[in-house]
Amino acid sequence: MYKAHFKLTRNPFDLTPDPTCFFPTRRHCEALSALYYGVRRHKGFVVVTGEVGTGKTLLLRCLLGQLQESKDVAIAYLFNARLSPTEFLQYIVSDFGLPTSGKNKCDLLVDLGNFLVSRSKRKMTTVLILDEAHHLSEDILEEVRLLSNLETTDDKLLQIVLAGQPELDQKLDSVELRQLKQRIAVRAQLGPLDPEETKGYIERRLQVAGAEFNPSSLFPGPTVSAVYRHSQGLPRLINTICENALILAYTNGVRIITPDTIGVVAKELRLDVISEPAVKRNTKPSAPEVLEILGIMIDMFSALRKPTTADPHADTPAAIQGRVREPYI
Repeated sequence: MYKAHFKLTRNPFDLTPDPTCFFPTRRHCEALSALYYGVRRHKGFVVVTGEVGTGKTLLLRCLLGQLQESKDVAIAYLFNARLSPTEFLQYIVSDFGLPTSGKNKCDLLVDLGNFLVSRSKRKMTTVLILDEAHHLSEDILEEVRLLSNLETTDDKLLQIVLAGQPELDQKLDSVELRQLKQRIAVRAQLGPLDPEETKGYIERRLQVAGAEFNPSSLFPGPTVSAVYRHSQGLPRLINTICENALILAYTNGVRIITPDTIGVVAKELRLDVISEPAVKRNTKPSAPEVLEILGIMIDMFSALRKPTTADPHADTPAAIQGRVREPYI
């Protein structure tokens, strides 16, 4: 709704991972090159990790675009990691265009193996891309490792790309998955943008959206600094903040985004709210309770001591009970 107001041809800060909006930072370019190299050189396992909102899915979409330019590449793309091992196998076999109806796990593995061998003989590449891989269970990851056993004496039949949050690294570092970790040939890691990259990212997005004006006239330097401060350089948060800032500016009929506008947006999005740990229940007794407990204990110890008088009945249970006062309730 604000496109005409700012003379744009499309929304510049959509959250949809659009490869045309890819901003080539050094880290993102290195990661994309590493992924492409690992797949095309048939290295087997390739892993890319990064915090939430650093652009992993967009990177995978860019990789898909590059791979699909070649006619010799077949790709299965899994974005839902909440599957059982059998469902996982059914999904990727189906995504490669093979029939799955009425087939058990053994049949699926045989069909997949024959498919991969046939493509390998024709010097073709077959790729399995697993997004949100940090959600994969250990059982699924073990299935993935077993799929990597499909190989010839000099080539990997299936190229596997794992992309996920840092929790994926933690899983791969576990003792249970050490065999899988040892098979990883290429690793890449994404991080947040720095202040200068944040400025270039915003400008790039506006240019893709058809902006014919100087981007700094819409997002001046102090405003970009405010965006960086509230987003910490995470591309997804940059998009969210800038999108809402454009809407707010359009609503107010202004054509310049100010730092105050970014502050209002950040407050509405609760970006400055830091979750505090749950307040622990106070289990310590109060001062009166402590005095009461001490009094009871003193009386009990006094009652259990041997009396100094030669009373033959002094240590009987009845006598002791008579010397122990009732506790306060």
